[in-house]
Amino acid sequence: MIKTIIVFIIVFGILVIFHEFGHYIVARRSGIMVREFSIGMGPKLFYHRSGSTTFTVRLLPLGGYVLMAGNEDDGSDELKPGTPVSLKLNEKGVVTSINTSKKQGLFQGVPLTVSASNLDDELWLKGYENGDDSKEVKYPVDHDATIIESDGTEMQIAPRDVQFKSASLPKRMLTNFAGVFNNFILAIIVYTLLSFVQGGVFSNSNKVDIAPNVSIARDAGIKSGDRIVSINGKKTDNWDQLALEIQSNPDKKVPVKFTSGNKTTTKEVKIGSQTANNKKIGLLGITRSLETSFSAKIVSGFTQTWSVGKQLLSTLWSMVSGHFSLNDLGGPVAIFATTSQAASYGLAGILNFLAFLSLNLAIINLIPIPGLDGGKLILNIIEAIRRKPVSERTETVVTLIGFAFLMLLMLLVTWNDIQRYFIH
Repeated sequence: MIKTIIVFIIVFGILVIFHEFGHYIVARRSGIMVREFSIGMGPKLFYHRSGSTTFTVRLLPLGGYVLMAGNEDDGSDELKPGTPVSLKLNEKGVVTSINTSKKQGLFQGVPLTVSASNLDDELWLKGYENGDDSKEVKYPVDHDATIIESDGTEMQIAPRDVQFKSASLPKRMLTNFAGVFNNFILAIIVYTLLSFVQGGVFSNSNKVDIAPNVSIARDAGIKSGDRIVSINGKKTDNWDQLALEIQSNPDKKVPVKFTSGNKTTTKEVKIGSQTANNKKIGLLGITRSLETSFSAKIVSGFTQTWSVGKQLLSTLWSMVSGHFSLNDLGGPVAIFATTSQAASYGLAGILNFLAFLSLNLAIINLIPIPGLDGGKLILNIIEAIRRKPVSERTETVVTLIGFAFLMLLMLLVTWNDIQRYFIH
């Protein structure tokens, strides 16, 4: 159980870091300030500020986010009239830090009760010093000043020139797509690493290796490196066709045609059987051949990502066009349950699981639902067509509807997963 929890946290952490780092690095290169880079959700465990970004680790290892300046959920600069603050000034009398925290005195500054502020464009702060409401004072605020939130977290203010919506449309689109792109990159890297860990790449050709121990194929004269070209008169040009024909003929005696070098042989072979998922399937005692060349291992990252990606898209399309079932989806509970199985196969199982989840995250995020990266990209495309952005009110309403839908779906999927895996 402890091993599963550790693997689960590591896998989720890698997925989140890669996805959010994509948003983070492209935003920074586009001149957009990233105010917070969070790993996890919920209460803050600790934080570290580097440059204009505060990096935080939160209690629940089930996600993360990048908070960009000026996004709809970024309201941390708002200083309501009547808010007591403490100001740190430089030698020119310009505010360099605004402390709103009541929990601790982080520095000895000028006490002020805020009466008005503008931290977006004009960069100033007005208020009453030392409780004296007879005289209002006004301080200029530095462009790179920080604001210390009520929980003690220090973040940089976000003037309009570094806000998300001030960036050009192409830069915003690239920023929205960057998380998905990074998940595809992660899948390629992990599948490549997997091929080195397992010593090669499993081929989809009809070239076979002989399984250890008892093998019907070996007894029929088939050797590792031979190619099985047909079974029961049906061509088997690749592994998928080969596996299908074997599984479809349990306990049947059929002609098996195979080539060894330049020699072609046909033999009558009685295919064995085994039971899987309460169904009898054929068994021949062969495995996929393993390509061990360096080039095959490097290329495998791309080919495996493409192959699994196509399978996921096909599954998603069948869900949309056919009969939808919650059992087709899996949330954190299902992922946790599957993590145990993946961990039992060692490092290779964990790597395969990580790459598969990364592709899942990339493809799901591209679905054009508001709240997901795909939904944001749709709004960007609409803006490009209209030549003007969607109104803030419309964008907020659409995003809230999408977010509510996702939360409802997550609750339903999570409850369904609990019933599937833990309630019998």
